[in-house]
Amino acid sequence: MPTERLALPGGRDVRASLDTNGQADAVLVACPPHPQHGGTRHDGRLTAVSDALPPRTDCLRFDYGPWDEGRGERTDAESAVEWAAERYDRVGLFGYSFGGGIALRVASEADVVAVAALSPMAQLEDGTDVAAAVGRIGVPLWIGYGTRDDTVDAERVAAAARDHGATVETFAADHFFVGQESQVGERVAAFVENTL
Repeated sequence: MPTERLALPGGRDVRASLDTNGQADAVLVACPPHPQHGGTRHDGRLTAVSDALPPRTDCLRFDYGPWDEGRGERTDAESAVEWAAERYDRVGLFGYSFGGGIALRVASEADVVAVAALSPMAQLEDGTDVAAAVGRIGVPLWIGYGTRDDTVDAERVAAAARDHGATVETFAADHFFVGQESQVGERVAAFVENTL
């Protein structure tokens, strides 16, 4: 799928890649992992999800602006959703790790039709309780995490998601899903195809 590079509007320097075939009516906004640990829009889990999406769904992967302990990064995700909503009929959110926490928090307030999070953080650096935000999400929700994940407390978010009636899937993996990126991409894409 061709990729278009762009800068998102707003007060922060946010660069993005739009994977598009030029004919989609839906888009999945993909939030990368922690920028202070090398997380970018080129993360293998984000690109695997983009590659697996159906042709009617584009993928907007973005990099966060300057580090702001979660506050500015939420603003970046909100800006990406707003940009997407002006161009597509339906917008979904996806995030991995730190990006999963960002996606869930933003989805609790943004106008999206679905949200998926892979190994989401349960709490952001600014004190935001991601697990508590899950109860405020009013759209279809998918959570996936590795059963050997000792990097983040994704199980706490998954428990909140189960209580909220969301879809929760586990993988025999640690936090990084080494060698399982394609499988993860296919599972997220299947959820997206059924909800977007």
